[in-house]
Amino acid sequence: MLKKLFNHKVRIALAMLLVILLVLVRAYEDDLFYDPFLNYFKSDYYNLPLPETNNLQLLFGLFFRYFLNSMLSLGIIYVLFKDFDAVKFASMLYLFFFIIFVIAFFFVLSYFGETNKMTLFYIRRFLIQPLFLLLFLPSFYYQKRTE
Repeated sequence: MLKKLFNHKVRIALAMLLVILLVLVRAYEDDLFYDPFLNYFKSDYYNLPLPETNNLQLLFGLFFRYFLNSMLSLGIIYVLFKDFDAVKFASMLYLFFFIIFVIAFFFVLSYFGETNKMTLFYIRRFLIQPLFLLLFLPSFYYQKRTE
């Protein structure tokens, strides 16, 4: 087992570097992205009205963050599995989920924001965190093991 790990030390190092970059995206989120909901959801948001937002700027901020997380996640998938078809499939899923979640986010924000703050919180969470990577890694691993 240890010998197998040493044979893949470059892949492990690259995967760790990509994970560190994901952590850095999270660490510098206040500086990199326009998102008035960052501080809002850290506070006592149940008793506060929704913050004023520039929807176009918020859309670009969400897109940029989702894009960075997606590219780093696709890099991790490629490094770990060396399967370009898996990367293509995952990139299509990332695009599909981005469209669905952005539409849902702005729909809830526009029409139900004050009454559905938790829905807004969770939809936004899927847009700003690399949660899909946590779903894709086990599924691609299982697929590789069954081939």
